[in-house]
Amino acid sequence: NPAAGEILGVAPEEIVRRTLTDTRWGNADISGSPIPDGQHPPQIAQKQHAPVIGYRQWITRDSGERRLLSINASPLERESGDTAGAVSTLSDITDQHHAARALAQEKEKLAVTLHSIGDGVITTDTDRRVQIMNRVAEELTGWTQIEAVGRRFEEVFSLLPQKNPDIPGEDPIATVLDSGEVYELTGQRMLTSRDGTERIISDSAAPIRDNLGNVIGVVLVFRDQTKEQKMIEYIQRTAKLDSLGILAGGIAHDFNNLLSGVFGYIEMAKVSTEDQQAVSDYLSEAMKAFDRAKDLTLQLLTFSKGGVPSLQHGSLESVIRKSVSLTLSGSRSTCSFDIPEDLWPCRFDQNQIGQVLDNLIINAQQAMPNGGRITIKAANSSLADNQVPGLPEGGYIRISISDTGEGIPAALMEKVFDPFFSTKPQGSGLGLATSYSIIKKHQGIIDISSRVGQGSVVTLYLPKTADDTGNVIMDEPTTEHAGEGIFVVMDDESIIRDIAGAMLSSMGYKVREAACGEDVLALCRELHEIGEPVAGAILDLTIPGGMGGRETVLECRKEYPELPIFASSGYSEDPIMANPTEFGFTASISKPYTRDDLAALLSRHIRPGREQAPQQS
Repeated sequence: NPAAGEILGVAPEEIVRRTLTDTRWGNADISGSPIPDGQHPPQIAQKQHAPVIGYRQWITRDSGERRLLSINASPLERESGDTAGAVSTLSDITDQHHAARALAQEKEKLAVTLHSIGDGVITTDTDRRVQIMNRVAEELTGWTQIEAVGRRFEEVFSLLPQKNPDIPGEDPIATVLDSGEVYELTGQRMLTSRDGTERIISDSAAPIRDNLGNVIGVVLVFRDQTKEQKMIEYIQRTAKLDSLGILAGGIAHDFNNLLSGVFGYIEMAKVSTEDQQAVSDYLSEAMKAFDRAKDLTLQLLTFSKGGVPSLQHGSLESVIRKSVSLTLSGSRSTCSFDIPEDLWPCRFDQNQIGQVLDNLIINAQQAMPNGGRITIKAANSSLADNQVPGLPEGGYIRISISDTGEGIPAALMEKVFDPFFSTKPQGSGLGLATSYSIIKKHQGIIDISSRVGQGSVVTLYLPKTADDTGNVIMDEPTTEHAGEGIFVVMDDESIIRDIAGAMLSSMGYKVREAACGEDVLALCRELHEIGEPVAGAILDLTIPGGMGGRETVLECRKEYPELPIFASSGYSEDPIMANPTEFGFTASISKPYTRDDLAALLSRHIRPGREQAPQQS
């Protein structure tokens, strides 16, 4: 018919009565091999008395163009059963053939590319069923592509549940299908392979779209981070050990110097007994060295797990002005203040914030050895969430301390908050480390910017208070105190009992000592029976093998609800030290303390005539 002539490239009338070879019916099979005469589909159908379906042959037209045909042939049989010929249908499938080859080549390229990628790759359809996996994905999941195709994604890609049950698990496929956006895993997750092997992975997922932009699937790319994570942890451990070495060396150096002074002055006082003025001078110098050692201990505790601030409500202005004026006393530097009258109040530990300001002013002074100008500004600041990195939305008091000093080189900026790192020969390297820890524990932020030759600016942010609940900061009480009656001192260390007893005796009290809580209760009951007046008690919080202050105060309050009882401890991380009244104490005092510290505490909480005999409620 005309279509056959068009396919073969000749006019239909030229085909009639020609042989198949003459009409270039087909000169090669699908593989390109020549076809012998008598092996064409019509001839095969006649010989076999059976139809030939889907036979493929190449033809070459007069123009030289090669076309691929799909041929079906059926025998034509006479009534007698003899074969009279054959009828054939021809289809030109050249274009389909080339398209199929191109598609096959693309699939091969895709397979080679996926096989070469060093990350695991899994694709799914919109029903979350796996479509493709590469070699790395097979190794990490333990599933072969043949086994995985058609299975649910979560069956093949098994993530361990979150260690923190309050954090919902992340489903990358669901996230991408719901949002239509690229997904990045937040943090690292643990992948469990088919054989139970656990690996730390990082991954990302992206939507697969058709030509119309519709999401038709998801591609997940993931990487084994186990070795990298172990290396990071090793480096971090090494860095921590290095830091501990620096810390230990710095502590040993500073304490050896201070102890040398304490021992030296006390020894000189011993050999100068005939000169009372010299004895007094040497002991005064020993006390100065003791105060420096105490300050060093407090700074170490502050950036350790301890140093819980004792928060009180008040304004920062008076603390700022007082700390700066004391620190700059006798200095060659000048200071100007810019503090508004309506500065918001906040809750802060007066001693710790004073320590921060002292450290920062000292740093500024050391940066200006020939004198200079320090500018202190305070302002109310309403911040949006993360406007200042690390701070949530809310109101903050912003304090900036700037100097006109020599500045800090950019290469050293990342180390300024490290303990015992200092660029000053006279610096201890604890100032900024301590300040950072204090401000962090006040739920605030401290930051520093500097340019060589142009000075430095330290900026603090402290959260404002919504109300004025809590203790109000008051002026320091006098350190002169006199009392009477019996004071009970409980501590497991006899040296602490002795020195506290001596301090209290010098103020007019009689002292009774106790080594544990059981002794305190027995002593109070004994004094109750004989009607002896009791002014108060100091209880150590930690008593190895016995009842400590926490338990003792609860028992005491059952029988003596009004008795002034003070908590004492060298562990500043104990919450009782920060909030003693919540645990039944009147107040707290941290060890080591001086006579003036103790006198100030008692002046604040015990007035003359308040002493009493313990009375059962």
